[in-house]
Amino acid sequence: MTSPAPAGATGNATLKGMAPPAAADGPHDLRLPDGFRVVLDRRARRIDGGEALLGGAPPRLVHLSPTARDLLPAGPRTALTVTDPTTRALARRLLDSGLAHPVFPDAGKEGEEVPGAEDVTVVVPVKDRSLLRLLATLPANVGGLVVVDDGSDDPGTVAAGVVAAGGTVVRHERPRGPAAARNAGVAAARTPFVVFLDSDVVPEPGWLAPLLAHAADPAVAMVAPRIVALGPVSDGGGARGAIARYEAVRSSLDLGPDPALIVPRSRVAYVPSAAMLVRVDAVSGSGADGRERIAFDEGMHVAEDVDLVLRLHAAGWRMRYEPTARVAHDHRTDPSEWLARKAFYGTGAAPLAQRHPGAVPPVVLSPWSAAVCVLLLLQRRWSVAGAAVVTAVATERLSRKLTRLDRPRLSAARLTALGLSGAVWQVGSALTRHFWPVVALALPFSSRARRAVAAAALAEGIADWWVHRDRDPAARPGPVGFLVAHRLDDLAYGAGLWWGALRRRTTAPLRPTGPGTAPKQK
Repeated sequence: MTSPAPAGATGNATLKGMAPPAAADGPHDLRLPDGFRVVLDRRARRIDGGEALLGGAPPRLVHLSPTARDLLPAGPRTALTVTDPTTRALARRLLDSGLAHPVFPDAGKEGEEVPGAEDVTVVVPVKDRSLLRLLATLPANVGGLVVVDDGSDDPGTVAAGVVAAGGTVVRHERPRGPAAARNAGVAAARTPFVVFLDSDVVPEPGWLAPLLAHAADPAVAMVAPRIVALGPVSDGGGARGAIARYEAVRSSLDLGPDPALIVPRSRVAYVPSAAMLVRVDAVSGSGADGRERIAFDEGMHVAEDVDLVLRLHAAGWRMRYEPTARVAHDHRTDPSEWLARKAFYGTGAAPLAQRHPGAVPPVVLSPWSAAVCVLLLLQRRWSVAGAAVVTAVATERLSRKLTRLDRPRLSAARLTALGLSGAVWQVGSALTRHFWPVVALALPFSSRARRAVAAAALAEGIADWWVHRDRDPAARPGPVGFLVAHRLDDLAYGAGLWWGALRRRTTAPLRPTGPGTAPKQK
């Protein structure tokens, strides 16, 4: 999680033109079509009498020109409609800052100039699993179905039902991994869009139209639905029931109920390849024009989807998370399988950190917020007083950078408070997730370390339960069961992270970083 408001992170919503041209493998057209509508993110806040907006991905303070202030609707859900070059530029800036999201009240309505199911090929990578449940949920009018059998021992089980559904099977005689399977599926597609679906998902009714509606923006290369728990959550006791209830509200595949721009080091920094729509021009390997496109890296067998997101972002493509489209996933609930999967995810941090420096740090802290957190961890009266002094100095320094606002000190205090709360949350989470092997070594020798870890484990866990407890009304895990599962989740992920770092002989995924080192987009 990034700090909610890094000190000094300001921008200027001018209306003087579009972003600079993208790289050769990025989008070539950034113009939003007439009639395209956007609404402000529900977390965006107008401050200083509407002179600026606070929010976005990553969070920032954006000053508004008088023209932008006049054009932005006053109501929180009132849409800005693209009608001319000025509104087109403003809408693009808001979208690319994560301050606004597209709105499609009639997504999929007949007659709209958006792609339809016939423009989509469904690609399913699979190994030794029946697809009959998934195939029964696919739209009858999809443009194609490609099932990539990645070395199954029983290819007949995989192929069953595929031909009857109008699909084709591409077989790898030996397993090559999910990245290679997805690339093979894209190569076999003959439509402008591909939807990747894992074999253990079941799309819910109406899932495809909201994803395709985003394709009206020519700069969007990827759209991901919300991944939710498949079927009713078990009401039984025991570890399986507790894990099922936890996963229903806190699965790492479920990125929440709010739409988002997919940007590194933001609230939605990645999306899982269990279900996603991509523009074939962006991920089709070598293009007809001879330029290399961006594809899944076949050398990666974990976090290959995060790697793809980071490379598309670096190339200048836009990506969006659309939670109104829902795809159910058959979550693991067996304790040993669940813990092994969490550890497996953790091993992906090391190769990602080496490939994309600064993109997946354990914490993102400004120097002043890092100093405050260290002082608070010392748990001394003088250190608490010192933390207050550092915070006051940071607030005053930030206020001097906000002189364009009518009330710079008040706005600076608000930004500093948000930044500090985010920093404390990050550090508390990192103590029990990323750095627990090191912290564990200090526990037998330091009462302060024991107090800090106990406070972090309880406070962060209960706060996390409160935020996520109602994501699935059928689950509603209790605080104790959630807290235990959350801490086990962290222990398993952290163990995988350290194992991956040791195996690759790198400290890259363990190094904190500052807000000024975020990956840039062309």
